[in-house]
Amino acid sequence: MRRIALLSQRLANQIAAGEVVERPASVVKEVLENSLDAGASRVDVEVEQGGTKLIRIRDNGVGIYRDDLALALSRHATSKIVDLNDLEQINSLGFRGEALASISSVSRLTLTSRRSDAEDENGWQVAVAGQEMTAEVTPAAHPEGTSVEVRDLFFNTPARKKFLRKEQTEFNRIDEVVRRIALSRFDVHLSLRHNQRTVHQLHAASSLQEKQRRIGLLCGPAFLEHAVHIDIEAAGLRLWGWVCLPTFSRSQPDQQYFYVNGRVIRDKLVSHAIKQAYRDVLYGGRHPAFVLYLELDPALVDVNVHPTKHEVRFRDQRLVHDFLFRSLHKALADVRPDHNMSSADGHQAAPGVEPAFSNEPAAVQSRLGLRVDQETGELLGQGDGLATNGLPGHDASGNQVAASGFGSGYASPGDRGGYRSSVSGFGQSRGAPPGVLADQSAVYQQLSQDAEIPPLGFAVAQLHGVYILAQNAEGLIIVDMHAAHERITYERMKTATDNQGMKAQPLLVPLSIAVSTAEADCVEAEQAGLSELGFIIERVSPESILVRQVPALLARSNVEQLVRDVLADIQEHGRSDRITAYRDELLSTMACHGSVRANRQLTVAEMNALLRDMERTERSGQCNHGRPTWAYQSMSDLDKLFLRGR
Repeated sequence: MRRIALLSQRLANQIAAGEVVERPASVVKEVLENSLDAGASRVDVEVEQGGTKLIRIRDNGVGIYRDDLALALSRHATSKIVDLNDLEQINSLGFRGEALASISSVSRLTLTSRRSDAEDENGWQVAVAGQEMTAEVTPAAHPEGTSVEVRDLFFNTPARKKFLRKEQTEFNRIDEVVRRIALSRFDVHLSLRHNQRTVHQLHAASSLQEKQRRIGLLCGPAFLEHAVHIDIEAAGLRLWGWVCLPTFSRSQPDQQYFYVNGRVIRDKLVSHAIKQAYRDVLYGGRHPAFVLYLELDPALVDVNVHPTKHEVRFRDQRLVHDFLFRSLHKALADVRPDHNMSSADGHQAAPGVEPAFSNEPAAVQSRLGLRVDQETGELLGQGDGLATNGLPGHDASGNQVAASGFGSGYASPGDRGGYRSSVSGFGQSRGAPPGVLADQSAVYQQLSQDAEIPPLGFAVAQLHGVYILAQNAEGLIIVDMHAAHERITYERMKTATDNQGMKAQPLLVPLSIAVSTAEADCVEAEQAGLSELGFIIERVSPESILVRQVPALLARSNVEQLVRDVLADIQEHGRSDRITAYRDELLSTMACHGSVRANRQLTVAEMNALLRDMERTERSGQCNHGRPTWAYQSMSDLDKLFLRGR
């Protein structure tokens, strides 16, 4: 064993470079962050051969004083923090003072700068080449700002260079870094060139429209077409940005950008909150897309927990988690069909548009045994309300029934009472007498002329007993009636169960579970939270707990595994929604079995009632399993299919 000795400055810098400078993209990230911290409004990035031969970054920031140029290449030399108070509330992207020293130890680095308030008009330059040497400052022609030129990255560490990927792969990493920075600072003009070819030329953006234009350039126009702009503030936290609808899910998490006070992060707490917000609407194995910004007091977040500053630690994790979950959950729930169609046409509408209610005629009997409520306009079944075991979807005898309850939120075109009578007669008439056909033709003429047409329009026909074809003001709507009714039934069952509260069931024989000391401590500390979930759990020894009561819905499940999962969630995230998830899974299954099936012939009145309920129901764009419930084809899309207008 060798004696303990101090490492040389060069070796210490190269060790630090192993953490900070992983690849060319790491160099671009560190220098870009320095430029932004210097107050730059324009940053130009130029790379050659994927960044291994040349990385040149120039900004128009405040610059560096002549006497500070050599010091800037030393380890732990920074202008961003001075004392411990600054470290506890960091407002800058960089603060450790390691980046330039680490980069210079594995490359040939030239740093040129000119202060805007300098006494002379000359810029100054310092150059080092990966070895311990005295940096000499020399005059250089340079505009206000700073330029960092990095050549021959890893020229003196061949082992590191062998781990680099192909040129295009390394450049793709650099491109992603520039994208992340560009999305974090709309007020900065950014450009990127690779091998003398311009890749990005992003002008500064101030208005919402300009910001959306930049997002469209970086994330693609399809992102904006399916995105909802949100801006929510509560409890000293502000969340704003763009979150995509579940219909724009991705196979990989490649369009997930989350910023905390302008710093891009990847945090387990944030990922869990967003995943929970999409739980009810995202298809299995898919990933949401979003560009979100969280703003809070810098003193409430610690960014000094990771070498590359990609992770943060919140002082009140539960508050942040709940705020993110509730904000995104509400934003997704408030999206209605009119938003989807307006986004498809390139115009973003405000979510949560409430339809106008109308007066309905006397009750009309339909094939499903439903009746129209004269006051509310809802089609009601015989088994409305809660039934067996306090759950909807069962009749008074405890037998499961199809949960229907279609409602009407829009008045029909033409005569408010005549339309439903006409379509009801059309749906019930198999022989289709000439008079009925004439009435139906008149209805369709009124449909095309009526000014107040709801987003999902009015039903025209049923296709193979599976799909509903509807016409609105812009084109054709195709609805999967089972998937749509399943979501409506599911949301009503959740609401009814929430209104009743969490019912609990005592165990006839209490269950003893051997746990770790940490889990037992968690049980003692979270008694109130566990009680709200329907549990009564006691600690009987340092490593043993006794379960006396569980949620009634889950009494037949694996109680031991359920308790362990709940405790694991609380330890990891400060809370657990596993009980709600299990409950929703059970209600989802019941809703699936209780919804209208394929080959079920519906009258036009029933189809229209289903469309109206879809417009009022939260998350009606997806069924319980994350599949879309309806599709839209505008008249221009249909014209393209038939080459009209050419």
